[in-house]
Amino acid sequence: MFDIDRFVSDCRDAVDRDPTHKAAAEVVKRAMSDPSGVMTALGEPTEPGITPLYQLADLTILNLAWRPSFTVPPHNHEMWAVIGIYGGREDNIFWRRIKDHPDGLIEAAGARALSTGDVCPMGPDIIHSVTNPIPRLTAAIHVYGGDFFEAERSEWEPERLVEKPYDMEAMRTRFGK
Repeated sequence: MFDIDRFVSDCRDAVDRDPTHKAAAEVVKRAMSDPSGVMTALGEPTEPGITPLYQLADLTILNLAWRPSFTVPPHNHEMWAVIGIYGGREDNIFWRRIKDHPDGLIEAAGARALSTGDVCPMGPDIIHSVTNPIPRLTAAIHVYGGDFFEAERSEWEPERLVEKPYDMEAMRTRFGK
């Protein structure tokens, strides 16, 4: 059975042993081997939102619930991330910068659909956008190798794909908190 305190402790130990995403990814993979156990422990989400489970300078763990048809425009994290889906689905488009473009434009470089039980590690330089394509909430644990709420990073305007500073308050509003 998934235990939140044990999961946080295991993630903390993983980051202390290995500051890359690799050890933390193993912890998330173990948890996602029983997504229904994660759902039972965290509770089935009834509304969208971001719930911090742990937050320090070198590690943030979030419980996220995405509303149906919700899309987060392209953004980076400036830290590694490991995403584990314990209910529903999210579709990721991965982007890359267009070399030497003065406005920081990006272009699509790949995609990956994540379903219940899937885990996706991302390096610190990844740019991605995310959509919940299903008609119900999607639930996920996100583990970040830094302070998710304090890091300076970028997002890209969704129509013209022009880079701008990431607006954390706008993001919180989009998630309904």
